[in-house]
Amino acid sequence: MRKAVTHSQSPAPEAAPRKRAQGLAPELAAGPAPRPAELAALQRTMGNAAVTRRLQRQPDPGVRDEARRHAAEPTVHGEWGTFRDMMTRAGFPDDVTDVAWQLVLGGIAEQGQLNDEAMAKFTERQEQRDHRASNSWYQELVKVVGDYLEIDTPTLALWSGGREVSDYSRTKGHTPLEATPFGGVVDKLTLTSDWLLKTPMWNVLSKAFVSRARGPVHIFLRAYNPDSVLIAQEVPQLRVVMALNPAVKLVWHPVYAADDGKLMEVTKSLELASDASYPTRDECVQVLYDYLRLLHDPANAHSRRAYADMSSRLAANGNPQ
Repeated sequence: MRKAVTHSQSPAPEAAPRKRAQGLAPELAAGPAPRPAELAALQRTMGNAAVTRRLQRQPDPGVRDEARRHAAEPTVHGEWGTFRDMMTRAGFPDDVTDVAWQLVLGGIAEQGQLNDEAMAKFTERQEQRDHRASNSWYQELVKVVGDYLEIDTPTLALWSGGREVSDYSRTKGHTPLEATPFGGVVDKLTLTSDWLLKTPMWNVLSKAFVSRARGPVHIFLRAYNPDSVLIAQEVPQLRVVMALNPAVKLVWHPVYAADDGKLMEVTKSLELASDASYPTRDECVQVLYDYLRLLHDPANAHSRRAYADMSSRLAANGNPQ
């Protein structure tokens, strides 16, 4: 997807691919829907024109037109140049960058149909989530970038309750997914205006991320939702890892934003401190809910949403505040 250039002369985002196809191989001219790995290999060897013609032979009315166009012609996407440059700065080889970009855009193009199928075929929330995450392009993406989900701290971090919680976990010496080499790149991109087309990519990446745990995993909880990706997907995956590796354990942190917006942790005596950890989810959630229920200041806009989420959840479960 790039021309041979010097470092001081980067091609524009819409630059032509490195190779152009003169025609399709007979075995790729028609037939069943191509696999992501097939298209990635086709792009590398014959160029984007070949990929475009291959995709055009596949009837796929559920795919959004713009996403389909970007999957067929990756360098047309306005963020290609930004992605390429960030991947270069992060130390990714050119071939990994090219294939990863093709797989990301291919996944976005496929995701719309998977989302429709998930809602039509399944009623259980987790079954819907699993079907959306079955996106074969995203599954192939993990195989390509899996080694670039490593952490640069001794422990990895998971979080819930707003992006600032992720940043907070980083200041505490842990690495969340979006601070890994590849996570850090895609986190800075828009990719598509439809969040539902890229959320499953993050779910697939997070599953691969937590599977790499080799020691304590610190979980920072500002809001508790049993249906969140954290609780419904990441923690169960971690428990599988824990069963195979006793060194992996969960360390829970209840997080509250004070009046000045500073994130603090809640102790057992319901005081705010720089660090307060618990060995179980239930202890963490109980302390967090007790603080929100008893000590939250309604004038504190920084924690208003966490308080509202807790209140609605308690009410739904028939528990008065």
